[in-house]
Amino acid sequence: MLAAHYAGNRTMTVDEADPAPPGPGEVQIAVAYNGICGTDLHILAGHMDARVDVPAVIGHEMSGTVAALGDGVAGWAVGDPVTVMPLAWDGTCPACLAGNAHICQNLDFVGIDSPGALQRRWNVDAGLLVPLPATLSLQHAALVEPTAVAVHDVRRAELEPGQKAVVIGGGPIGVLIAAVARSFGADVVVVELDPKRRSQVADLGFTALDPRDDTVAAVEEWTGGAGADVVFEVSGAAAAVLGAVDYAKVRGTLVVVAIHPEPRPINLQRVFWRELRLLGARVYQRQDFDTAVALLDAGEIPADALITKVMPLSEVQAAFDALTGGEAMKILIDVQAGEQSEAA
Repeated sequence: MLAAHYAGNRTMTVDEADPAPPGPGEVQIAVAYNGICGTDLHILAGHMDARVDVPAVIGHEMSGTVAALGDGVAGWAVGDPVTVMPLAWDGTCPACLAGNAHICQNLDFVGIDSPGALQRRWNVDAGLLVPLPATLSLQHAALVEPTAVAVHDVRRAELEPGQKAVVIGGGPIGVLIAAVARSFGADVVVVELDPKRRSQVADLGFTALDPRDDTVAAVEEWTGGAGADVVFEVSGAAAAVLGAVDYAKVRGTLVVVAIHPEPRPINLQRVFWRELRLLGARVYQRQDFDTAVALLDAGEIPADALITKVMPLSEVQAAFDALTGGEAMKILIDVQAGEQSEAA
């Protein structure tokens, strides 16, 4: 089979490998599609070399079908469409014992800390599988994991129907948060610097604001002077973090979604003055995955608008380069492309 490896030095390679049979309790997945996310780009840039063993098969936004079952696996059949919730926790640390296993203090994020989905056959623990409905295409199903991130962010904020939310950052996760928030009954405004992405956001029916304008005044006008109930910081930019609290109402909530590689200044005087709530939102729980599957299956998520292009596994380096250069919203890797011709 073919597998893509992060080889260090901003390089992805595609190599031949012998697929191992699934071990006891494991399921082998024929990976159909794998989405490239911001974390994967951080890996490519070398920002996570202290954590990722090189060479490494990465990838965790995926869909596929069950190809083989290891000993002791029940409840699954060859051909079942699936995705994977890529979190393996130890069950013994203080976080796990407190009911927060999804942010285990010794978490194995599969596809980062252990081998991921950019390979044609992928063996995973059967407990990580999430079933997919037959009505959901495998291309769209590759968006379940990032949609689950958005669902978790919105649930973490306790956003309620009729409330108003500001999303700072109109990239894939920002758009997904906006879509999930709208599906939950909220009104949403998105702040995005890039004009192309701002146009894409507007095409999806959201009000899209340019941060170079007086966006705080625009939000105050939109909310009748109150401010937004919830602000999601998704951009990762220092200036956005500093200004995020200015959008929030008295006792509003700021949810930090973006991965910030270094400490950022924040206006704690504003946090104090308005009694704001500051929350982190990191990954997801199983109910977030189940909700994400349902939203995608119901067409509540603009999957086709998010997927800029689909590229074969053999062009994985070009796909990473395109995303690094800001040329796409979301690129899917067709992991099985060319398999039959190669076998012939």
